[in-house]
Amino acid sequence: MKRILICGSNGLLGQRLAMMLGHETEYEVLNTSYHRSFVLDNHFFDYTQLDVTNKSDVKSLITSFRPDIIINGAAMTNVDACETQRELAWKVNVMGVENLVEVSRRIDCTLFHLSTDYVFDGKNGPYKESDRVNPINYYGKTKLAGENAILAGGISSTIIRTIVVYGTGINVKNNFALWVVNRLRAGEAIRCVEDQIANPTHVSDLSAGILKAIERERTGLYHICGADAVSRYEFAMKVAEVFGLDASLIEGVKSDTFRQTAPRPMMTGFITSKAQSELDFHPMTATEGLETLKRELLHLTLN
Repeated sequence: MKRILICGSNGLLGQRLAMMLGHETEYEVLNTSYHRSFVLDNHFFDYTQLDVTNKSDVKSLITSFRPDIIINGAAMTNVDACETQRELAWKVNVMGVENLVEVSRRIDCTLFHLSTDYVFDGKNGPYKESDRVNPINYYGKTKLAGENAILAGGISSTIIRTIVVYGTGINVKNNFALWVVNRLRAGEAIRCVEDQIANPTHVSDLSAGILKAIERERTGLYHICGADAVSRYEFAMKVAEVFGLDASLIEGVKSDTFRQTAPRPMMTGFITSKAQSELDFHPMTATEGLETLKRELLHLTLN
């Protein structure tokens, strides 16, 4: 039986991985995050508190549990906050990864690490795994530094880059799709950019891609994202269509309308042919992903 340790289990992806892997009998899973308790504690999952930035705690817990695989979903992902709180962003997104690399080398396990399309500058998207990286904001720079720490560490690793992950869970951060749904349901007008293009990714597609990589014992770099490259405005319009909400509340604007602290890459998107051929990864379209989100929100309401 393989042992898997998940970092960041209280997040959107972490919760989904806990649910998926927790039902696989061939895995023994230990969920962790920096919170004292697990949001899924009523499901009787194994959980313990772990702050990946605490080197001694990382070493102590992981050398004791001795996982075959560590999945690192812990990160500081607020792009503007990373720009203004650079010391904290580096601590979480780089030093935390370095701690996991060091202990992975010590116990000879495989580190799965989540990265982002923001390692690219957005001038030549969509991107394949071999394309040149060039982050234009501090968040992207920290995530690239985390990738480089893994590669320099000489460990067995799988780096998965993804884009605009959305979905629902318990007490999850307000991702873009949920934000649009909630605002439109409240009858509030929103403005969404027309000139930032990427592939929104439903969390179930991302978690399924990770699980397939684990099952196939694949290492290396993979791009995993949704099937459709759309602007934030186009995606918001699809939200309105799928959820039966008022699309007239959505206004398309240019990025320079907003005075965002951190610059954004304009056109990223991924070429996922490697994941398709090596992982049998076949993601949902944006409409399919939003229909899945609609069913999940209904399930949460009923329960």
